[in-house]
Amino acid sequence: MAIREKHDGQLAGRMDVRVWLRLLSCSTIIEKRLRRRFADQYDTTLPRFDVLATLERHAGGVTMGELSRALLVSNGNVTALVRQLEGQGLVSTRSPDDDRRSSIVALTEQGRAHFAELAAAHHGWIKAMFAGVSGADLRTLYGLLATLKASIADEAIEDAEAAGAGGRERE
Repeated sequence: MAIREKHDGQLAGRMDVRVWLRLLSCSTIIEKRLRRRFADQYDTTLPRFDVLATLERHAGGVTMGELSRALLVSNGNVTALVRQLEGQGLVSTRSPDDDRRSSIVALTEQGRAHFAELAAAHHGWIKAMFAGVSGADLRTLYGLLATLKASIADEAIEDAEAAGAGGRERE
């Protein structure tokens, strides 16, 4: 079954926009499928999975601020997710001895076991969605996306430099 894309056939000369829209549609479809499968099969959410995945990479735990930065979400969003996961017994929080105002979040043993189950399912789902793409094509795509990522990073640096220069001109 072919998946329809936004503006099909209307952007014939705009390959850059067409590629961006294709990347966006693939990413959106994959994310929607993951969200639905996590909800249907494990009664959980993709953001909860992301929290568990981040904590799995930090065996000693991380501060709420570090977790928020790693997930690129606000402290309030992280706090709500952590409280939900704590209520399920999947994570624990504690205050470090040197700073009672902050909290360190870590996986519990139950959380590690639950994450292992979720991660195995996640890997299987991703593998199935990419099954129609050869290993060689995946490696090529990965390399091309690295080139795109570098181009985006260069653009971000230029934006930051322009904003900095613009700020100096106004002084």
